[in-house]
Amino acid sequence: MFDAQRARQGYHLNMFCMSLMKAENRERFKADERAELDRWRMTEEQKKAVLKRDWNGMIALGGNIYYLAKLFFTDQKSFQYVAAEMTGSTQEEYAQMMINGGRPVKGNRSKKEWAKKRG
Repeated sequence: MFDAQRARQGYHLNMFCMSLMKAENRERFKADERAELDRWRMTEEQKKAVLKRDWNGMIALGGNIYYLAKLFFTDQKSFQYVAAEMTGSTQEEYAQMMINGGRPVKGNRSKKEWAKKRG
C-alpha cells in the first residue's frame, strides 16, 4: 500500500522518475545510468532496483507506479508490458486477464495469500 511512510521512503526515487519528463534528463540517464542515479539521494538498494528494472522492487522501496511510469516510458515500454512483467505473465496473458475482468479475488486479497503462492 502506498501510504505516507512509503511516500517518504521513495521520495528521491520518485523525484528521479519525474525528472525523466525532461528530454535532457532522459538523455543524460540513457548515456550513463549509474552516474545519473548517483546525482540523486536514493538508497543503494533503490539505485540497484532501477538499474535492474526491478519494478516490484522499486515499489517495495517506495516507488509509486505513476512516477515509475516515467522510467518505463523512457525505456519505451508500455504500462501493459511492465504490468505483465510485474505479475510474472506475458503481455498477452496479462491483456487477456484484464479483458476477462482482472485478477480473481481468491488468492489475491492479502500478503499471506501471496506468500502461500510462492511457497
